[in-house]
Formats: sequence, C-alpha cells, structure tokens
Amino acid sequence: MKNQQILIDTDTPTTSECTTYSSAMDDALYAIGGKWKLRVITALLDGARRFNELQRSIKGISATVLSHELKELELNGFIKRIVYDTTPVQIEYQLTEYSHTLKDVVVALSKWGVMHRETIRKRG
Repeated sequence: MKNQQILIDTDTPTTSECTTYSSAMDDALYAIGGKWKLRVITALLDGARRFNELQRSIKGISATVLSHELKELELNGFIKRIVYDTTPVQIEYQLTEYSHTLKDVVVALSKWGVMHRETIRKRG
C-alpha cells in the first residue's frame, strides 16, 4: 500500500475500500492518537524546548507520560532529540520537517472540536 491514496468515491464503499481505509486510520491513530501526542507537538510549534519547559507548557501531563510520548513521537519521526555537549548535559526537543505534514490534520481536528463543542452546548 506504499504511496496509495485512500479514496472512497461512492456513498457505499466496497469491503476492500473499507479495509484499506480502516487500516490507514489505525496507522494514523497509532502514530498520533491518545490524549497527549498532538498536545506535545503543538507545544513545540514555537521552537525547541527542554523537558521541564515542555512539561510546564502542557497542563496536566506527568513526567513519566511526557517521557513516554516523546520517545514514541521520536520513533515516528515527528520530533528530534538534540543533546548538547555541556555540563550538565542539556537536551532539547524540536519538531522535524515531517511533523509539518500534520498541519491539515490539526486544523481539521480543531475546527471539528469547535463545532462539536457548540453542538453539545446547544443540546444542553
């Protein structure tokens, strides 16, 4: 499925299209899903940050969870860890060029979130 576009052109997709679409969504959710990954990415939009700076900028995230999320984001190519040869050792995290491929996803999720919040408020 390398470089295959996911296109469902009809109102009733085939079983094969659904399987392909579902598999691609699984891959995406594995890479950026969960409560914290996109928050970490957006916290790095202003530039590189050290661990404690990053933790302070993301309300409610524990050090253990942040450490885990940073490792996963690095494995998936969204951030890079920069180690400076200083005493003590200084480590910063910054976004990679690849992370910018998420721009449309983040914008779409944000717009949908605003719409959803308004929909729920109107019901209440």
